Amino acid sequence: MIRAVTGFSTRRPWRVIVVWAVLGIFVALMGQALVFRVTHTDSAGFLPAEYDAAAALRVSREEFGAEPDADAVTVLVARRDGKPLEDADKKRAEAVARELSATRLEMPWTEEQIRGISEDYSQVPRVALVTTAPDGSFALLGARLRGNSTDPGMQSVYRVFHDRAEQEFGEAGLRTGFTGGLADVVDRADAEETTQIVVGLLVVGLIVLVNVLVFRSVMAAFIPLFAVSVVGGAAVGTVVGAALLTGFELDPGTPGMISTVLIGIGVDYFLFLLFRFREELRRRPEEDHRLVAADVSGRVGTAVTSAALTIVAAFATLGVATFGQFRVLGPSVAVSVLVMLVASLTLMPALLAVTGRKMFWPSRTLAATAGQRPGSAGRTGELVARRPVLVLAASVALLGALAAGVAGVRMDFGAGGTPHETAAAATAREIAGALPAGVSDPTTVYVTADGGRVLDAAEVGVVQRALSGVAGVGEVAAPVFDADRTAARLDAYLTVDSQSQRARDLVAGPVRQAVREATPAGLTAHVGGTAAVFADVATAVDRDLRTVFPVAAALIALILVVLLRSLAAPVVLMLAVGLCFAATFGASALVFQHLGGEAGVTFVLPLVLFLFVVALGTDYNILISDRLREEMAHGGPARAAVARAVRHTAPAIATAGVVLAASFGSLAVNADPGTRQLGFAMALGILLSAFVVSLLLVPAAAALLGRGMWWPVRATRGRRDGTDRAVSEPLRRRAEDLQASHRS
Repeated sequence: MIRAVTGFSTRRPWRVIVVWAVLGIFVALMGQALVFRVTHTDSAGFLPAEYDAAAALRVSREEFGAEPDADAVTVLVARRDGKPLEDADKKRAEAVARELSATRLEMPWTEEQIRGISEDYSQVPRVALVTTAPDGSFALLGARLRGNSTDPGMQSVYRVFHDRAEQEFGEAGLRTGFTGGLADVVDRADAEETTQIVVGLLVVGLIVLVNVLVFRSVMAAFIPLFAVSVVGGAAVGTVVGAALLTGFELDPGTPGMISTVLIGIGVDYFLFLLFRFREELRRRPEEDHRLVAADVSGRVGTAVTSAALTIVAAFATLGVATFGQFRVLGPSVAVSVLVMLVASLTLMPALLAVTGRKMFWPSRTLAATAGQRPGSAGRTGELVARRPVLVLAASVALLGALAAGVAGVRMDFGAGGTPHETAAAATAREIAGALPAGVSDPTTVYVTADGGRVLDAAEVGVVQRALSGVAGVGEVAAPVFDADRTAARLDAYLTVDSQSQRARDLVAGPVRQAVREATPAGLTAHVGGTAAVFADVATAVDRDLRTVFPVAAALIALILVVLLRSLAAPVVLMLAVGLCFAATFGASALVFQHLGGEAGVTFVLPLVLFLFVVALGTDYNILISDRLREEMAHGGPARAAVARAVRHTAPAIATAGVVLAASFGSLAVNADPGTRQLGFAMALGILLSAFVVSLLLVPAAAALLGRGMWWPVRATRGRRDGTDRAVSEPLRRRAEDLQASHRS
């Protein structure tokens, strides 16, 4: 099947390229235009219905008309001279708020948006006075805008509101500050824009530079990157289209994660093809390059298919997760990898067939001979073959030392926050100096009457007084009833930042306990708000970690047994990748928690790291294992076969590891602490998987186990690639063994 697909692609390459160019670019553009229609930023919406914060969200929408895409902005209004606000100032502020609430905001359209497809966020905001500082130094207004806060169109609407409010209050002689919700998102985006552009260019430049240095070719550097970019865009578009058709809502970070992953693994798969293509062109200089491309694509395509399906299966296990963000991430990555797999079996072989030897222009490396000096890859293979015990012990010792950092690790469920240098952060600090830290983001308690009866104010007052008596709650606002008085809302302003660990501990413990004990019979109360949401997210994630880890590990192990037709090899590979995961997780805890002084590692790190390091690291293990089996099948000493396998695959694995690590490493400069941790950890995990596990630990284990590595099915002698080299190949391999023995 795989050879049939790759064979067609190399026989009809231009047809394949044109189809990918037209459909791929179209789907990519449509996905970019529609992506914000299928994403939402409300974490409570991803929680299972039985969680308290999810129930609170449900009451807020059903009884109080809360909109799922509502974005809150806190507007600080103060005198320019720093004096306390007078009654006249407050009246002017209220008048401006009414004027802003009656003026429509028109969304500025840009070239990136398509009318009729992109969302139009033009709207009339709701602005009202919320409170005044005890010392009268400022007043706070609450503004409500509707839309996806991550959509550039929605951010443009906020900027229009910001400028208009600043102008209107300025004409009234007052200064303004903006913080919370949408203000934080926009300020962070503005602060990171230049950094993200520079980092993106550096990553692309690094990928191009690595390919130029490895292949000494301009075409081999740019063609894979361009092709993978088109395929990556098409994959994101496919996920967006699937979400539209099925009604799934994506986390805002999912499309970006997909792009980062696909650029890395797509270039990896293309590199696997390029290295083997160059190797075969050297051996068969007189053969038509299309035949070579067909042969290489079929052979490498089998390994690539196995690797891709392993990733798909690993992420499919997220379907058993309870937290919605995980359940959405799993199918999204799985679908994207399948799109990249199809491209690896069609578009990439077609490009090889069209370019042929010109792919490596102007390099002259195709003229290299089999007797050339072994190079670093050859020396590494010889070292592993001669000293397998030493290499194995050193690899395990290194990974074990890094894994020791897991001791005392803590999970951090922080939402990231806003960089301290932004205007939104400065406004938040000014507010915190006079009011409780949680005033712009209250913890909300919703009280409902069983059976839909009318609530009594005295009953709600009992809950209000109990809430006010909790240490850490600075103030509780007067209850707000819905239209038919069957539900009430109590806003509690915590004395700590609502996004901090202290707030989550406070809400999950004393606040919920006090509300539970004080709620009269016949009433039901639910605690919501940012702190409550992340307290429940912590519970859901902890449950998912205990479920997904063993399921994913068992499924990957089963796939390896089927792919490698062996029981011993999968055991070696799973132990190796498990140790690599522990080492990466431990190193991350060491860098960020133990040495960096952060509260802990981000709560999504263990699961995302496990899936990416185990699944993507298995790519390299499958590639080296496939080559080990192939080399051992030709006869001769097993250790010599290991040396050859490392020599031939080390350049591809090393280059692919650097490229993928660079792709993930771009996340490490993000302003959000959690994203930085993910970028660092995944980059380190890929480097350890490539350079330590795949090139040292696994080959060393194979050198020690010999052909027993494939127990109970030994590596079959003789080639099955359909060529006429069944006799010449073993002779050539034995010649290489003799040359290696003379050098050693």
